[in-house]
Amino acid sequence: MSAPETVIAIYRVRADQEAAFFAILAKHHPALHGVGLVTDEPPVVYRGEEKDGQPIVFEIFTWKDGDAANTAHQLPEVMAIWEPMGEMCEERGGKPKFEFPHVERVTLPVG
Repeated sequence: MSAPETVIAIYRVRADQEAAFFAILAKHHPALHGVGLVTDEPPVVYRGEEKDGQPIVFEIFTWKDGDAANTAHQLPEVMAIWEPMGEMCEERGGKPKFEFPHVERVTLPVG
């Protein structure tokens, strides 16, 4: 098993689906946690607006390891969350519906 991997999930949510998106997003981490794919640390979620005023949502969470995201695609209980989420998002400004950059925390020097 590899080390945990933190991801910033970026969702370009359709304006008419924002309330429904947040309702299903509330089930996202519990579903991933229920099948053992993410750490116990709860996700951090931010909402913003793109330049055109359309909603964009950021969800920061940590996969248990580098294989977890691939495993998730094979599990019906996860796909039952992801498929509706996909229908609630849209490509926008030449960017995809979602982006999932994996990141690592950086400690800045003091001084």
